Amino acid sequence: MIMPTSPSVQSPAQSTRQHTILVVEDEPSLATSIAQRLASEGWNARVVGDGATAVQAALQINPDLIIMDIMLPVMDGLEATKRIVTARAVPILMLTARDDEVDKVIGLGAGADDYMTKPFSMRELIARCKALLRRVERAKVIAKNYENEKVLSFGTLVIDPAQRVVTMNDEVIHLTPTEFDLLSTLARKPKSVLTREKLLEEVWDWVDASGTRTVDSHVKALRHKLGADMIRTVHGVGYAFEPPAEGTAQ
Repeated sequence: MIMPTSPSVQSPAQSTRQHTILVVEDEPSLATSIAQRLASEGWNARVVGDGATAVQAALQINPDLIIMDIMLPVMDGLEATKRIVTARAVPILMLTARDDEVDKVIGLGAGADDYMTKPFSMRELIARCKALLRRVERAKVIAKNYENEKVLSFGTLVIDPAQRVVTMNDEVIHLTPTEFDLLSTLARKPKSVLTREKLLEEVWDWVDASGTRTVDSHVKALRHKLGADMIRTVHGVGYAFEPPAEGTAQ
């Protein structure tokens, strides 16, 4: 029994496949509010209250999306996220109590795909969830479309779109699904500047510019893993991929 005190919350009538969303939140009132709002969208919400149980639940119920608070008992959300993404690929929306860019970059570095700062509106939470779920479906289509796409090679950096694997100096670089999509989108047009709005549209499937700070945070996380010079900032516009000096796309 994953969660003896918190049963799943479901919409009463859905004819199509339900998405299962794991809510990891130790504040009972907030957890209940989130679960009820998710259920109103026709999704199956499962709730747990600590990081260790979240890891167990993620492996047992195989959720389509995880909403993960950072501050949790037993095991914090950062450690739980690291363990989950190591075991399986699942989009994670992280909740943080502080509007601190460092905390967000750390969260993204742990494996989260997006973040929200408390307090937040349920409307925005649902919008973020829908965007992440759409991205999962789009990723499947994109992966099929790129089955025959050539590997992108930039000196010691190699990006394999079909396998969704990135290596540098022959070592695999662990990227979240969002980080991989962001890197490959930039790398397909080396040195070309892509606006934050364009990246939001192509990578996050957002139709407005409300998440430009999300782009910035993911770029910082990528730079932490790949090196600061790999992605160039064009102030007031967006970002461009800068191939390593020793190689160009092959």
